[in-house]
Amino acid sequence: MSDCGCEQAKRNLEEYLRDEVCKTNAADIRQHLETCTECQDEAHLARTLTEVVQRACREQAPEVLRDQVLSRLRSIQAEHA
Repeated sequence: MSDCGCEQAKRNLEEYLRDEVCKTNAADIRQHLETCTECQDEAHLARTLTEVVQRACREQAPEVLRDQVLSRLRSIQAEHA
């Protein structure tokens, strides 16, 4: 296990946060994040953004908006049919 450096940590950060990197890479990134405040800040921002998007995806759009979107989609489909 070794510190992978900022470049690799940032390149693989999203996958790391979703637990989609191999154990060796995850350990290297975790070690790097323990000592690099710049990458810690970026990881915190990425986690926060992911949480906000997940919350937003659970909320339903107002019925009026859904109807408008569906109507517009049907209109576009009819134009291309």
